[in-house]
Amino acid sequence: MLKRLLDIVVSGAILLVLALPLTIIIVILKLTGEHEAFYFQDRIGFLGKIIQVTKFATMVKDSPNLGTQDITLRNDPRVLPVGKFLRKTKLNEVPQFWDVFVGKLSLVGWRPLMPKGFADYPQHVQQEIVKVKPGLTGIGSLVFRDEEAIIARAETEGRDLRACYREDIMPYKGALEVWYVAHQGLWTDLKILVGTAVAVLKPGWTGYAKWLPNLPQPESSIIREYLGLNSTEQL
Repeated sequence: MLKRLLDIVVSGAILLVLALPLTIIIVILKLTGEHEAFYFQDRIGFLGKIIQVTKFATMVKDSPNLGTQDITLRNDPRVLPVGKFLRKTKLNEVPQFWDVFVGKLSLVGWRPLMPKGFADYPQHVQQEIVKVKPGLTGIGSLVFRDEEAIIARAETEGRDLRACYREDIMPYKGALEVWYVAHQGLWTDLKILVGTAVAVLKPGWTGYAKWLPNLPQPESSIIREYLGLNSTEQL
């Protein structure tokens, strides 16, 4: 109950404070690109049900069925000019505060994925994480702030991008999301919220690991390199 109250108060306050800049963004999007302000995307939500999350339209229409589909590349040609700025600053995610306000998402939880991406989680991860409501941010989102950098590295190495997503990113992201389910609570949520704000202002920051003890450790070499860890160093 307290978590839901926090969701309503914080998301409502942010939407009010950002009302003017959000209106300006909506007008710009309506006048540029494909003249669409919002994009509603099917994601897996609480108890495995399909929910629609709200985002600013940053890519060409039908982009999930084009090119690399649900995997977004750095400098992805499907991203519209204004969309590049919105994605870089994470402003494209701000409309999801409305999804929090109406109860589809929580401020903190596991990050909801499209059905195809969700299917890349190991089965035990899928079964565990849907027990709680997905979130606008979470430990998985905090660790993988720049997931496109991993995909870009895999692309330069000539690796299959879907294989990298399935074999390197998803097992570790899934372990992090399962960790959240086991350690969820108001104090954990507040740490993740503050950590997310710091990470937005300071890309590459990993200080959250000191705030959230006993995080799972990555085994994939490409993930360890992304996190700046040597062969023996712990997150």
